Amino acid sequence: MGKGELILGVDPGSLTTGYGLITSTQDDIQVVGAGVIRTNPRDPFPLRLKTLYDELYNIIAEYSPTAFAIEDVFIAKNVRSALKLGHARAALIMAAVNSGLEIHEYSALQVKRAVVGYGKAEKSQVQSMVSVILEIDAPIPKDASDALAVALCHLQIAGFNELLSVQL
Repeated sequence: MGKGELILGVDPGSLTTGYGLITSTQDDIQVVGAGVIRTNPRDPFPLRLKTLYDELYNIIAEYSPTAFAIEDVFIAKNVRSALKLGHARAALIMAAVNSGLEIHEYSALQVKRAVVGYGKAEKSQVQSMVSVILEIDAPIPKDASDALAVALCHLQIAGFNELLSVQL
């Protein structure tokens, strides 16, 4: 994990997708940007997928991240919800792949463990820790906070993996 790497974290959803961009130095982690991509629930599902793809592709073009991290599917309310989430993830992943980014996927358990230290932490605990770690005073949308947590997870895991490879 090189200095100044710009990590794009994504919390996928078919109606709202959070994104967060962080960069780090030896001394500091900075938020570069964060927000939510919203689709119109009245649009046909394929058009919503196109919106997700186009919006994330534009974000990638604007910020030029060097790493892409996305939360993996864990559980859904029902099979139909799981399938829609899978389609949304595919559209988002394709935007990253078509932008030349390597894909890193993390489970909700990994993200929570990396940010809170406990894999079964509540969403509110994750949001609180994201605000503390990144020194964010103003409230941010839940989906954007979750995306920043995914980026922090990648920062931690990639940094640990790099440390291991140097020591071997």
